[in-house]
Amino acid sequence: MTTVTKLAVTGMTCGHCVSAVTNELRGVPDVQDVSVELHAGETSQVHVISKLPLAEAALRDAVDEAGYQVADVEVVENAVAAESAAQAPGRQATRMLPIVQS
Repeated sequence: MTTVTKLAVTGMTCGHCVSAVTNELRGVPDVQDVSVELHAGETSQVHVISKLPLAEAALRDAVDEAGYQVADVEVVENAVAAESAAQAPGRQATRMLPIVQS
C-alpha cells in the first residue's frame, strides 16, 4: 500500500526553497520520495510518499526546520487505488464513441 501525505506549505518562492524542504522531508524515517509543486509566494503543494502513514508532527517539524510552515495536511492511504478510482470515469468517457446518424 502506498500513502501520499499532501502538505500545503507557505513561504516557498524558488528552487532553493524546494531543495531545502525536499532535503528535510527526505530525512524523516520511512519517507520514500518527495515531490513539490512550487507556487512562488503562494501555497505550494508538497507530496510525501511512504508505504504507511507518517507522523504528522515529524513532517511539520521537517518543514519548520527548512524555514517554512505547513498550512494544511491531507493523507491519502492506498493512494494508487484512490488515484485509479478517481481517473476511471475520465478513462471510460474517452472510450465512448459518438453515434452519428445519417
